[in-house]
Amino acid sequence: MDKYYKIRLASLHPYTPITFDLYVLINQKYVLYMRAGAAFEGDKLEHLLNRRADVFYIRYEEKDAYKKYVKARVDDTKLKAEEKALILKEHSFTLVEELFENPKVDEALEESKELISNFISFIDAEPTAVGGLIGLSSHDFYTYNHSLDVCIYSLGLGQKSGITNKDELSDLGRGALFHDLGKRKVPVEIICKQGTLDEAEWAQMKRHPLYGLQILNEFPNISDAIKACCFEHHENHTGNGYPQGIKGNEIHPMARIVAITDTYDALTTKRSYNVPMSPQDALTLMKEKLAGRFDPDLLKAMYSVLFKM
Repeated sequence: MDKYYKIRLASLHPYTPITFDLYVLINQKYVLYMRAGAAFEGDKLEHLLNRRADVFYIRYEEKDAYKKYVKARVDDTKLKAEEKALILKEHSFTLVEELFENPKVDEALEESKELISNFISFIDAEPTAVGGLIGLSSHDFYTYNHSLDVCIYSLGLGQKSGITNKDELSDLGRGALFHDLGKRKVPVEIICKQGTLDEAEWAQMKRHPLYGLQILNEFPNISDAIKACCFEHHENHTGNGYPQGIKGNEIHPMARIVAITDTYDALTTKRSYNVPMSPQDALTLMKEKLAGRFDPDLLKAMYSVLFKM
C-alpha cells in the first residue's frame, strides 16, 4: 500500500495530459487506468465525478510529478480562477486525510508547509477567487472540509488583522489546518454521531485539544504558535472555555483567530445533524449571543474578510 499515493480526481483538468500513470484500486490490487501523456477527453472527467468515482492513485515515486502538474495548472493563465481554486483545494485533501488517518503524521506536517505557501500565493494572486476555496468539494467528509475551510478563513482574517510576515502567516495557516488534529484519537463513532453527545462522549470530545498538542509535541520544528492554535482554539475570551480556562490576552493571538473561524465554519456548514446558517445569520449570532467568547476586534474584522471572499 505504501507504493501508491491517493489523489482526488477533481485535482486534474480535462484535456491536459497527465505526467504520471494513473491507477484504480480493485479488489486490493492497483490496476493501470491511464498512462502518462494521456488526457481526459470530452466529459469523461465530469462523468466519473458525477458517479463519485473521485479517488485514484499514482505510484509514490511519481508524487513530485503530480505536485508539479498541480502547480502548473494553478499557474496557468488560461484557466479561470475558480478552476484553479477547485484544483488546489482537491489537491489539498490528500494531505488532510494523511493528517487524520495516516500513521506517518510527520510527512503530512512537513508537506503542509508547501500547501500553505500555495494557499497564500493563491490568495495574493487571485483575491476575487478565494471564495472558491471554501465549501464542499467532490467528497463531503466534514472533518476534512472543515479543516481546510478554517485554514482559508484564518489566513484571510490573519492578513486583515495585520499579519503580513510570510513565516507568521505560514504558522497561522498550518495551525488552523491542524487545529482538530487531536480528533485522530477520538473514537469515530463520537465524531460522526448524529445528535447530541452524552456527558461521557462530550468529555472525550473535549480532550481533542490536549490530544492534538501531544501529537505535535512528538515532532521537532513545530512552532509554539502552531501548537497554540491546536491547544487553545476552544478557549473563551471571558475565560469559560477549555481545556485551560484562560481568557483574553492569555490566549495566543493566532488561537483567537482560529476560535472565530472554527465557530463560523461550524455554523455555516451542513452536517448530518444540523441545518447550516447563512453567513449573515452566523455572524449575527456570534456578535449578539456569542460575542463574549471572541476577541471583539477580530470579530469585527471577520465581516471584512467574508465580504472580500
